[in-house]
Amino acid sequence: MRRRDFITLLGGAAALPFAARAQQPALPVIGFLSSGSPDVDARAVRAFRQGLGENGYVEGQNVAIQYQWAEGQIDRLPALAADLVRRRVAVIAATGAANSAYAAKVATATIPIVFYYGADPVQTGLIASLNRPGGNLTGVATLAAELGPKRLELLHELLPSARVVAMLVAPNNLIAETLRAAARSLGLEIHFLPTRAYQEFDAAFARLRELQANAMWIGPYGVFASRSEELAALALRHKVPAISPSREFAAAGGLMSYGDSNTDHYRLVGVYVGRILKGENPADLPVQQATKIELVVNLRTAKALGIEVPTSILLRADEVIE
Repeated sequence: MRRRDFITLLGGAAALPFAARAQQPALPVIGFLSSGSPDVDARAVRAFRQGLGENGYVEGQNVAIQYQWAEGQIDRLPALAADLVRRRVAVIAATGAANSAYAAKVATATIPIVFYYGADPVQTGLIASLNRPGGNLTGVATLAAELGPKRLELLHELLPSARVVAMLVAPNNLIAETLRAAARSLGLEIHFLPTRAYQEFDAAFARLRELQANAMWIGPYGVFASRSEELAALALRHKVPAISPSREFAAAGGLMSYGDSNTDHYRLVGVYVGRILKGENPADLPVQQATKIELVVNLRTAKALGIEVPTSILLRADEVIE
């Protein structure tokens, strides 16, 4: 063998492993779009990864995740969604607020989107049908309309002498009439405090004295969920008994929470993302509705507010924080 041929052969053999590595397919990338923040939503992200794991996907092994956090600033979501589209992610998990789902929908009509939505996605025009959502969207929807009046009933059971309730709601509150009907049946006077961003929290709480509100009902809105600690601190500072749909609110020092299991929602989103990565069409995946409901009571906060929690509530609680 001529020397030149030998060197060429040797060089080709040496380069083979590198070429083989270069030809290996890149990991599929999931775009995780959230109105929240990584510190507040750490439990939710773990649940999302658990759902992925149920379909055999492990972050860093056979799938990558590109996280985009709005940090409670809803106006950032469209730009964050557009960035995920530019990165050509395989699927987008739009979580934390209805705004995330809409931002993702506007950004792309082709990349599959799995949403976590705090209202009726058909009523609000996000999808055509729960059973066959069509297009490139599917996901998980909460029971906002059904659970809203129930939270008001729990607040009334806890504070039977209270007559005025302030309602912290999203600007486009979709269950206002349902809540008014529930309030009338309980003999309560309610006042809506539409709040778009966390920068408006102080102004909303400042109105409590003016309204002579005895309690506060907090609605299912992404900014409220992602800023549960701030809302709990404000409720304690203003000495107002409050109920939220988010367990994180009660865990952070809020009086009580009653709502869908946030972690279960994120797990279900992860399951659907995994199924889509395996080739299923989002248009054929029916929107899932939450079935796991949690009641959490913070007894430390009740004592600080001078409230005795009825045994009837404690017996129904899934978790009591002492």
